Amino acid sequence: MLFPILVFLVVYFFIATELIDKTIAALIGAGLMVGLHLVGYEEALHAIDMNVLFLLIGMMVVVNTLTDTGVFEWLAIKLARAAKGNGLLIVVFFMILTAVLSAFLDNVTTVILMAPITILLCQLLEMPAAPILIMEAIFSNIGGTATLVGDPPNILIGSQTHLSFNDFIVNLSPPVIVSMVLLLGLMALMFRKTTRTTEQTRKRIEQSRPEKAILQPVVLKKSLAVFGLILAGFFGGRILGIEPGIIALAGAMLMVLVCKKDIHHSLVHVEWNTILFFSGLFMMIAALEHAHVFESMGELILHVCKGNLMATALTILWFSAIASAIVDNIPLVMAMIPLVKGIIPVFAQQMGIDDPALVHSQIAEPLLWSLALGACFGGNGTLVGASANVVIAQVANRNNCKISFGSFTRYGFPFMLISLVVGSAYIYLRYFI
Repeated sequence: MLFPILVFLVVYFFIATELIDKTIAALIGAGLMVGLHLVGYEEALHAIDMNVLFLLIGMMVVVNTLTDTGVFEWLAIKLARAAKGNGLLIVVFFMILTAVLSAFLDNVTTVILMAPITILLCQLLEMPAAPILIMEAIFSNIGGTATLVGDPPNILIGSQTHLSFNDFIVNLSPPVIVSMVLLLGLMALMFRKTTRTTEQTRKRIEQSRPEKAILQPVVLKKSLAVFGLILAGFFGGRILGIEPGIIALAGAMLMVLVCKKDIHHSLVHVEWNTILFFSGLFMMIAALEHAHVFESMGELILHVCKGNLMATALTILWFSAIASAIVDNIPLVMAMIPLVKGIIPVFAQQMGIDDPALVHSQIAEPLLWSLALGACFGGNGTLVGASANVVIAQVANRNNCKISFGSFTRYGFPFMLISLVVGSAYIYLRYFI
């Protein structure tokens, strides 16, 4: 067990310090895990979440096609004019919009859509883009926490525990809304100076003509029609049993076909280093799972909490959050769900509860919602904590707007702690007061 942990920590050190490009570090780490027989090759390949990769590739192609039409420039100018050039008001609006979109799409798709608009808007308003993009990733993770489809960990929890879309909204919306209000207030205080715009900039915005930004009106109409089908697929995919990744990939190819785009040009603009980074990370996590690292941590939680349900729920919340800040929250939740499901009957027997409805409401729910809040909120802790963070960093870096591991953590970790305090208070008041 110690050797795969050691390999992972060494690789993580290079990712965190950026002494080596994180994609190279992740792929070398994956190669070491397989080459040293710490995990089987087939098992490592099976651990790569193709749904996540297909979703990323598909939405990158879609966004590139839409970018060529000039629609993002049009939207950026429209928003800037509506806010009369008030930088702080625009940023607050963008964060709310990002959180709401993330709740009903997923946070990766949302940041892929929002990042180009944000970069253009920051250029227009002459504001630093990197901190605002980091905030966008943070609010996408918070907003995605509220629903079944908003964040990949929730999709996993819902599919393996039969919790409904309404269950997630009813139980997770309160801490999400409270966290958003607190973090918006904190963000407004932090950014009140950096988002100030000059009189000259505001006049330039008032004189701008958004319609001039649209370069390909015919292609725009076709691409928006296909994009509408993709969004409908995201909303209806769960009913039909179709994963969002295949919807995004098929929709992207349909958009390329309908808009008569060159497929080679479209695929060149995919962030392949992001795709390979996730592949390597998934394979390294597979080695940790193979060595039963997460199961051992779960057993340690039970031992430390000594049969106290409230202590166990809060420990799961904070443990999954801290762990999600270190590794991607998708494979972590995959490993944690069987652990939590195994704990439930232990507490049911200990508390003398044999009614399935009572077991679900009094034992299963506080544990499962703690896991969901911890994994989703914890994704904000570091750059590698959630898929949305990595994606927005790659988009930023490609646009000469560097987001490093350290710069993301300086914003993300304090915001994570605030949201975890809110989540802990909610679990205590909701189930144990």
